[in-house]
Amino acid sequence: MSVDNATTTLVINPTAGRGKALRMLPKVLKELMRGLPEGSLTVRQANAYADAEEYCREAVETARLTADARDSLVVMGGDGLMHLGLNAAAGSGVPLGLIPAGTGNDICRGLGIPLDPIKAAHVVSEASTIAMDLSSVVGDLAYGASQRYVGSVVATGFDARVGIRGASMSRGWGSLAYAVAALAELRTFEPLTYRLRIDGEERVLPAMFIAVANAAYFGGGMKVAPKASVTDGKLDITIVHPVSKFTLLRLLPRMFDGSFVHDPAIECLQATEVVIDGEGLVGLADGEALGRPPFGVVCEPGVLSVFVPNRDPLTKRRKQLR
Repeated sequence: MSVDNATTTLVINPTAGRGKALRMLPKVLKELMRGLPEGSLTVRQANAYADAEEYCREAVETARLTADARDSLVVMGGDGLMHLGLNAAAGSGVPLGLIPAGTGNDICRGLGIPLDPIKAAHVVSEASTIAMDLSSVVGDLAYGASQRYVGSVVATGFDARVGIRGASMSRGWGSLAYAVAALAELRTFEPLTYRLRIDGEERVLPAMFIAVANAAYFGGGMKVAPKASVTDGKLDITIVHPVSKFTLLRLLPRMFDGSFVHDPAIECLQATEVVIDGEGLVGLADGEALGRPPFGVVCEPGVLSVFVPNRDPLTKRRKQLR
């Protein structure tokens, strides 16, 4: 990031990754400062959800009010903090940098951002951005909200229940929390009845879960929507039709490479708008509580400017020569 006078605000959750974020902070700052003028980096540590949300919104509002529109927001932590960052920056034109330091890091996986915090900081310093799609969800949402942007996956069935159980487990499980929670949830889970409207077409069907994805990953690296793209203007919908518990258990490991979609029980669709409803459903988005359906989910094309790895060798060479 070699733009003179540009100011970067880094919001960090110091407890993310069982303290990994705070331990890595000095090296991340060093990498970020390689491409920033002296004194142009502000660091804000958020020790509570409300603080993190406020710091992200303040940084974006300040950037929008300044004459220099090249200021940026960078968030360092888990998917929860990144969810707050993308909601603050969406539609503003303020670039968002993502530095993973949590246990899931699914938003970064979906964007091809390295999971090593120092390498991810280097992505920010390269200053290569794309216009990223987001899912816009409306409804009676958690924390009194009526609309939220989602970077990765909206989960409502078995997947959501596992995510909620995993989040409540001891931190000692780390990245294994989702797998352990899945086994525990599987003991009593039964298929749920969904009422859907997919691009205007009504469907009522039982399913183990239906994931509405903007990007490919959820659950700490599970590739629930292998063909999802954050720049195609489409939502990817993965339907897991009713199967035995043994079959679902067999499919779970195959979600990590996306090969589970070849099973006859899996249906994959694309749409621009989905309405989700049904008894017993609970929503989870980017790993955060979303509330209870009904939800309306719409793809908002190119609504977020986000730093991603620069894959153009010629552009890299030009940067080196400056």
